[in-house]
Formats: sequence, structure tokens, C-alpha cells
Amino acid sequence: MSEHDHNSFGHSEGHKSKTARPVGFRRPFFRRRKVCMFCADKAIRIDYKDPKLLLRFITERGKMVPSRITGVCAPHQRHLSKAIKRARNIALLPNLVK
Repeated sequence: MSEHDHNSFGHSEGHKSKTARPVGFRRPFFRRRKVCMFCADKAIRIDYKDPKLLLRFITERGKMVPSRITGVCAPHQRHLSKAIKRARNIALLPNLVK
């Protein structure tokens, strides 16, 4: 029996596969993608006159929370940022909380 016949898959015996991982290596943990609350519930409207809703999307220091944290889709994140800026402009939301 020749060496070619012995290894019919074309791999040498000492060759490691590309998927081999070191011992103790874990796959990275993937978090489930959050669903945009505005897409899921069409009854919720983004309005600059609703500071209670807008306060959920700003930090205690008055900065806007990014969409990767809140799970809001890009179009609604743009609407949110405009609404937050308008609410700040007419003093419904604080510019900076100390």
C-alpha cells in the first residue's frame, strides 16, 4: 500500500486543519441583535415634545446613547437625534447634567 493510497483525503498525518483551535479557546459570544422598539410597535411615535420617551435615549450626563446600545435602527436613530436636539433647544431636555 503506497503513501498516496493510505491517505485518501489528501491530508498528511501531521497537518492540522484550519478549524483546529488551541485547547481552552472558546468561540466569541454573540449577543442577540436588539429589535428597534419603534419598528416593533408602530404606536410609539418619536416626538420632541415627549421628554419622558427621549430621556430613555440620553445618558445621565445629557449625551445621546448610540444605536448599538439602544438597538434602534438607523432611520429612527436619525429621528431621535433630531427630536433630542429640538427638545434641548426649547429647554424640554437638559444640555448637560452636572
